[in-house]
Amino acid sequence: MVGPGGLREVRRLCHWGPLVALSVVIVCSATAIADAVLWYWPLDTAGGSVNFIMLLNWTVMILYNYFNAMFVGPGYVPLGWTPEKSQDCMYLQYCKVCQSYKAPRSHHCRKCNRCVMKMDHHCPWINNCCGYQNHASFTLFLLLAPLGCIHASFIFVMTMYTQLYNRISFGWSSVKIDMSAAKRDPRTIIPFGLSAFAASLFALGLALGTTIAVGMLFIIQMKVILKNKTSIESWIEEKAKDRIQYYQTDETFIFPYDMGSKWKNFRQVFTWSGIPEGDGLDWPVREGCHRYSLTIEQLKQKADKRVRSVRYRAIEDYSGVCCPVTKGVKTFFTTPCTEEPRIALSKGDLILATRGLKHWMYGEKILNSAGDGGIRERGWFPRKCVEKCQYDSETDQPVDGEKKSR
Repeated sequence: MVGPGGLREVRRLCHWGPLVALSVVIVCSATAIADAVLWYWPLDTAGGSVNFIMLLNWTVMILYNYFNAMFVGPGYVPLGWTPEKSQDCMYLQYCKVCQSYKAPRSHHCRKCNRCVMKMDHHCPWINNCCGYQNHASFTLFLLLAPLGCIHASFIFVMTMYTQLYNRISFGWSSVKIDMSAAKRDPRTIIPFGLSAFAASLFALGLALGTTIAVGMLFIIQMKVILKNKTSIESWIEEKAKDRIQYYQTDETFIFPYDMGSKWKNFRQVFTWSGIPEGDGLDWPVREGCHRYSLTIEQLKQKADKRVRSVRYRAIEDYSGVCCPVTKGVKTFFTTPCTEEPRIALSKGDLILATRGLKHWMYGEKILNSAGDGGIRERGWFPRKCVEKCQYDSETDQPVDGEKKSR
């Protein structure tokens, strides 16, 4: 009988992201092993045996790190957590969902519905967040997947080349390929027919696409790891520079967790034991920085966000669909390419918009009149469904992205 934890992990696995990712791994690995053993490098040779072991090794290591990243998870801030010193609460944000303060470097994930320690991002491919506990496993998966795909691509290319080499006769005006001439190779047990060629070609496309896409993600991850940052913290740092430049203040923001050495930063994530340093709640900071430098900056940005927010009123109903057909062709084709939610609107709803695109806006729908303490629903909505509330003093401030060109 499957317990609650096991059922939760089964649900995590039964998601389009893991299903697609695992399908790609299985197709590429199985096809590469079949091509190598049957046609390119049989097991009756020493090189073939080594090649077979290497292909199996890639598959095992990729799946091991993938499932580690998925099932170990990022680690969550304990529900109801508060800092040891009560006076430190003034430097931290409070999460109403988790009923706890957000520890330094933690962020609330709407998908996981928990505050995640050292959150980098929520990855749909593992259907989990990448954070404190699984950052190393996730990054190793991003490294091993392209390396395994490069090896598999070599097998696919060489299999197709060696099998077709003697089957192609060149004429002045045509190229004739006889796909049924596998009998010329006496070692071949199963003929390399049209279906095998198509399967190898399809797997080659998957392998090359994975190498490029996942390889780029690995480079991005290594850039932030060597600076001891996360993707979210890199964005916070950029917004800090933008805030200081916008208000032309004399303050400077120094990212507090950069240890000053790429090796030291690397060791914050990758350790010989496989267990990351620290407890995910308390982090060492560089000399001259306050322990809560980053969280203080986040509070400043949150206050600035409230100042820049613009109040809008809905003038049309919007169902909350991703690509609304009835809101115009431009709105339909320019829907934001993000996993952030859409919010349904009814005529008369009030929304505080914080950023916007040409045909879309992002903001919080005010569900009651409790002011800042009210419950709000965040998401994207079509710009043509709302109009600015001219009577509101906040409307003197344009939406981020409209205030000035950056």
